[in-house]
Amino acid sequence: MKRRDFIKTGAAATAAAGATITAAPAIAQSKTELTIVSTWPRDFPGLGISAQRLVERISELSDGKIATKYFAAGERVGAFDVFDEVAAGNSQAYIAAYYYWKGKHPGFAYFTSVPFGMTTPEWNAWIKFKDGQKLWDELSGEFGLKALTCGGTGTQMGGWFNKEIETAEDLKGLKMRIPGLGGDVMAKLGASPVSLPGGQIYENLVSGAIDATEWVGPYNDYFMKFYEAAKFYYSPGMHEPGGGLAFGMNAEWWNKLSKWEQAVIEAACMEENAAQPEEAIANNGFYLAKMVEENGVELREFNDEIYDSFGEAAAEVFEETRDHSELAAKINDSYQDALREMAAYLKIAEVGFSNQRNRVLDI
Repeated sequence: MKRRDFIKTGAAATAAAGATITAAPAIAQSKTELTIVSTWPRDFPGLGISAQRLVERISELSDGKIATKYFAAGERVGAFDVFDEVAAGNSQAYIAAYYYWKGKHPGFAYFTSVPFGMTTPEWNAWIKFKDGQKLWDELSGEFGLKALTCGGTGTQMGGWFNKEIETAEDLKGLKMRIPGLGGDVMAKLGASPVSLPGGQIYENLVSGAIDATEWVGPYNDYFMKFYEAAKFYYSPGMHEPGGGLAFGMNAEWWNKLSKWEQAVIEAACMEENAAQPEEAIANNGFYLAKMVEENGVELREFNDEIYDSFGEAAAEVFEETRDHSELAAKINDSYQDALREMAAYLKIAEVGFSNQRNRVLDI
């Protein structure tokens, strides 16, 4: 190689190296800020830990290029203020149960859980492979939001009561913490539904401000120590057969993300969407036995008469929800049609097998 060619080549290489060196800090500094607010207290067993795990996973999967800041309930805004916080663009995302926003539009309830509704696997099937996500996007879009599934509780317990519930009459006058359309069902039966964030339930139950509460299931409920104030633990919960959770984002912010950034967030949400209900299944049996054996909890089951009353009230609630608006009717009808189609098969397969397995194994 001639000397002048070598110098020319070397200069080009040096320039390229220089470009690489100067570009590196710019790349390192190019981060997408993601501030996330939550309806759950920090380190809250089950729900709160799931939210924190999701936030960490977004950071890990993006190799830090999506810089997350997490604020638990009350640290930036109140638990029930996260919707307005994100819709206004003050924070970019929240982690919550969508039925908390039923007062803004009753259709939001279907994107958590409704009475006599879908179990967690059924709900995920509706969201992912039927019309669920499309309808969710349509409704959320009216409020400047975009939502993804990011967790689920599985079928919840019927709740904690300070007295036995033997007939529907026993529900009259009862002050019960129960959100969503399940609260509307209780109201039709004479109870007084109360909406409280998770961090305020225990103090209200202990003080007698409420007579009963639903929360999630044994794994989550054990750490809430509800058994110190209410000994009767009822199942199954008609109000929340599969509580789906959501990662709600400011739609304008979401739409400005790159396809890669959107894919990272979707992957992290889908991962946690599977992990949380699996964690609940893994732990519910252990903590139920612990509460019964060590804390004197008395396990009860709602009888058929009470369940029939629940069913009649739920039918009225659904009709009232349909009457709210064309979109509410469209969401309800899609949900109910998908439920009946899927449940007809599951009755033959999963439910049929589960009943026979439990009979043979004497479970």
